[in-house]
Amino acid sequence: MKRVLTGIQPSGILHIGNYFGAIKSSVELQNVADEAFLFIADFHSLTVNPKPEDLRERVKRVALDYLACGLDPEKSNFFRQSDIPEVCELTWILNCVTGTGLLERAHSYKDKIAKGFSPNNGLFSYPVLMASDILIYKSTLVPVGKDQKQHLEMTRDIAIKFNQMYKEIFVLPEGYISENVAVIPGTDGQKMSKSYNNTIEIFGDEKMIRKKFMSIQTDSKGLEEPKDPDHCNIFALYKLFATPAQQEEMAARYRAGNYGYGHAKQALFEAYMDFFAPMRKRRAELEKDPGYIESVLKKGAEKARALAQQTMVEVREAVGIR
Repeated sequence: MKRVLTGIQPSGILHIGNYFGAIKSSVELQNVADEAFLFIADFHSLTVNPKPEDLRERVKRVALDYLACGLDPEKSNFFRQSDIPEVCELTWILNCVTGTGLLERAHSYKDKIAKGFSPNNGLFSYPVLMASDILIYKSTLVPVGKDQKQHLEMTRDIAIKFNQMYKEIFVLPEGYISENVAVIPGTDGQKMSKSYNNTIEIFGDEKMIRKKFMSIQTDSKGLEEPKDPDHCNIFALYKLFATPAQQEEMAARYRAGNYGYGHAKQALFEAYMDFFAPMRKRRAELEKDPGYIESVLKKGAEKARALAQQTMVEVREAVGIR
């Protein structure tokens, strides 16, 4: 059985980079998996101590955005991580079989400390909680970004250690890294990221989003000069939304000259609006019915928790806890 599991941290407003990375992949995989589980990782987000009211609002926003972007609750079990308390119990048990040397080698922890994050124990043992999320549902396939690949390898190491010490309970998950996902440039040309404050949101006020498109950095070539589409942030983003014919047309205009970056930004904005229009409409409809969002998360948690409880019966028995 192909059981896919993935999680999304409610760390801020979702942007174009999130869509073409995690969201699009989750929507595609729900159509090919035997079972698909997607959780909002609110426990994980506590490592940076968000304000309680901000966390609650972000969780609601993430749920709304994913459903608007095509996540189907009939195909995906969609739930809050914190609705599955068994995950915390398993995390403690796995902590007791995980060597500190394994955690000290985590690139993500080192990177966050270098960026000024407070070195709390939650941040340090983050990979163990991630392992619990994956192993408790006996997931077989886990979509991960390249920056999370090491954490998945650590999950496999932890599972092997437990299976060897006690009993072979845990499935060793395989990672799924889409090679087709390009780095999405932000308004400044760097990778689009909330950390760089260079994002363009999927949803939000149309005027404010247009303003962000118009702020995309370019070189100083004038209107009349020919331009290189292959080295332009505007064109790189345009390719995400435009058809091959539209891409060829804009590339030809770039090379011919008498086509300014302002024209290209407007074309990009229009392509973006056309692409996300059905999702923006769907989100507006969902926003009127918060009870529906809550019912989806509750139903997904019921299915996920039933599986988690089954696994914990085996784990408790294996470690000698009744």
